[in-house]
Amino acid sequence: MGRSGSGVRKVSDTSIQIEFVYQGVSCRERLKCVTVSLESLRKAEIFRDTIIEGISNGTFNYAVTFPKSKNLAKFNLVRAKDTNSTTVETWLDKWLDDITPHIKSSTLDGYTKIINRHKKQFGKTRLVDLSFIHVRDWCRSCTAKNKTISNNLSVLNIALTAAKTEGLIQSNPIEGFTFNRIEPPKRDFVDPFTQEEQEAIVINSPGHLGNMIQFAFWTGMRTSELCALRWSDINWEKSKIKIERAKTQYATQDETTKTLAGTRQVKLLAPALDALLKQKELTFPNNRHINRHIFLNPHDELPWKGDDPIRKAWTRALKKADVRYRNPYQTRHTYASLMLSAGELLPWISSQMGHSTTAQTTKAYARYIDDSQNDAGEKAVRMFTKSVD
Repeated sequence: MGRSGSGVRKVSDTSIQIEFVYQGVSCRERLKCVTVSLESLRKAEIFRDTIIEGISNGTFNYAVTFPKSKNLAKFNLVRAKDTNSTTVETWLDKWLDDITPHIKSSTLDGYTKIINRHKKQFGKTRLVDLSFIHVRDWCRSCTAKNKTISNNLSVLNIALTAAKTEGLIQSNPIEGFTFNRIEPPKRDFVDPFTQEEQEAIVINSPGHLGNMIQFAFWTGMRTSELCALRWSDINWEKSKIKIERAKTQYATQDETTKTLAGTRQVKLLAPALDALLKQKELTFPNNRHINRHIFLNPHDELPWKGDDPIRKAWTRALKKADVRYRNPYQTRHTYASLMLSAGELLPWISSQMGHSTTAQTTKAYARYIDDSQNDAGEKAVRMFTKSVD
């Protein structure tokens, strides 16, 4: 493995050798990794390029980069000692403060919860002493699901990579590490509402709430997107609405959509348009400016502050309608299942929902695609076979 002439090659299942010239002397150093792969080799090449650039501009410090290298004696360099007393807790707090201005409020909330878990587990450990064994054993002791553990590892991995970049640690001990245990098959998270259930919920949620719920069922929009909608986002002539903002529970103001593909234009089908016209009668008398929010909390007729108050109102509405509880996100799944079951084109549905690829839609709603293709293959049979009397 390793490209010829790249200065990088595999020397064992868990180590890679890089070669570079320092002060006219050819030097070789080994990098440890969990397992050598094409990805780890690629990262080693990038690391080598960084070293060469540092040598060229005079910023490369051999003793800091390779504190235990035998090559230090060749250049009369003093071996760096692990005297850094920075703890995992101190570094994680600093790292979180550094990235806070650059991430969304909802992301910050998620990161903070994960960081607090790591601080509880590893907080008092010196950063230079944190090892792969520590993290692996912690993963094994966790009772959480694989996805939760993976999310926790992902954040820690990013933070440790940043510590390595700043020279606080020589290497990231969990670079390339993944953890998976055998789990039972996942339950289908798509649990759409029937037509009768939809009607019952809307009927038992008059006014602001009912209009928003009907609109949600027929646009497939996320709750956070509904909170941020403004009247100025509507193109009445083309019967479309522009989605470019979202409002989560943890944000003090509207933010960008969840993904780049989430910024989109959604076609206003008749039931959605009907809900908007009803909402216009309620909202416009008190909000004359076109840039005001469309959907308001019926409790105070102010813009929704996030998911939590909507969930509470939603729960009361389902109870009143005597409909089995599912979370508000199932309105989005209901929209997708309706469109697919009706045979609408998959690329169009993906774009309406803000999915980056049709594969994302297919993975989530495969069984509804199957349900919409009851006569799949029959055209070919009729075209390319002789009829049997």
